[in-house]
Amino acid sequence: MKKLYIFGALACLLSACKPSVNITVPPTAGDADFRSYLAIGNSLTAGFSDNSLTVTGQLNSYPQRLFEQFALIQDRGAQGNFYQPLLITDMGYPGPRKELAIVYYCNGDSSVAPIDLSYFSASAEDAKPYVSTGPNGQINNIGVPGIRVADYNFAGYAALNKWAARFYKSPNTSTPQQELEYRVSNNHPTFFTMWLGANDVLGYAVAGGQGDGSGNALPIAANLYNRNDITPTPVFDTNYSHAVMASISTGAKGALINIPDITKIPFFTTIPANGLVLTRQSQADSLTAFYSSLNYVFQLGANYFIVRDNLGNLRQAVPGELILLTTPKDSITCAGWGSYKAIPQSYVLTTEEIQNIKNATTRFNEKIAGYAFRNNLALVDMFSYMSTIESGIVYNGIKYNSQFVTGGAFSLDGVHMNPRGYAIIANKIIETINTKYHSTISPVNVNKYSGILFPGNF
Repeated sequence: MKKLYIFGALACLLSACKPSVNITVPPTAGDADFRSYLAIGNSLTAGFSDNSLTVTGQLNSYPQRLFEQFALIQDRGAQGNFYQPLLITDMGYPGPRKELAIVYYCNGDSSVAPIDLSYFSASAEDAKPYVSTGPNGQINNIGVPGIRVADYNFAGYAALNKWAARFYKSPNTSTPQQELEYRVSNNHPTFFTMWLGANDVLGYAVAGGQGDGSGNALPIAANLYNRNDITPTPVFDTNYSHAVMASISTGAKGALINIPDITKIPFFTTIPANGLVLTRQSQADSLTAFYSSLNYVFQLGANYFIVRDNLGNLRQAVPGELILLTTPKDSITCAGWGSYKAIPQSYVLTTEEIQNIKNATTRFNEKIAGYAFRNNLALVDMFSYMSTIESGIVYNGIKYNSQFVTGGAFSLDGVHMNPRGYAIIANKIIETINTKYHSTISPVNVNKYSGILFPGNF
């Protein structure tokens, strides 16, 4: 519960202050109505974690946390149950989730690192279409891993997306926009959240910029764009507009969540560009001689990796460039990647590619902000908040940041959050809703939920 602290100001002036009196403020809806909540989004909304979707991830999604807090409101609070297209197992769907294990490397060293679940077995039950037990087949969380704003006008989208296929009403023929319109018509939401757009730049980024980053990509089929391309802004604008209009068509209020700065997430920040660490002078001398024609000089300690850039050129990385988390460590350690052999361009984001990502994110976020303003909706600034998480935030004495594994907020894929991270996201959304709609929704107790499990704690 939020606390309202009343201080005896007059007493403080006349004598020593006594302890403050804490008055519990009950959660209220303010100007909003949370009786029927619909969550619209991508993998972050679905509860994707550790590189897969599991039932535990779904039950720890930020929409689940929001619904629980909305349900604490007496007047115009969330009612009934929160229906999600739940899986059956925690194995991961359709592929295995990540777990921490002791990993042995080519040089004999070992460390605790993420691996695919060692006992994974594909579940036939998880692959079956989800049938909601809610009223009229209601589903409240329609987050689809992998979906882009660019996909919202593509007919038969679910035929290409196993997560969507599990719960779409007409998976072989409908567009995601039509599925959204169906859910709005069926659920009659009074409040919604929409977190879309990250995948419209993320596909390009996780492919190491191996796509069209200009923002002028052409479709590869009718209303279908290559996943490695950044979505053209006019396509983003049109599709996002239609999604917002559908969401507010029943008079619902809501919150639009903008796109985070993905260049700050662990997938791109864990391996430093100057991660070539030389421990012997002979190593430095050998590399300096090897690259004498390029005038590269190596030294003891940290050096910038040798990479292949987007033009196919072999060169040293420069400050600010990013090495992807998926870069094989054994290839660096024993196969000469980054030293005698260039790290392939698909594992590198160059300065130009990073700028493409930032430019597109800015363009898309301007569109999102415009739709929030014109439709009097809350705007959750997740772009700025990602920098806050990167610097570190504290909840009840426990610090969280964006460090991979040890930071406490991100999962083992370096892109999505763990249960505590999703609770942190929920609190940022609650804070914004409270400000916009003059509500007093209670924050989530972040530390109540699990983080990353280490070997021996399973």
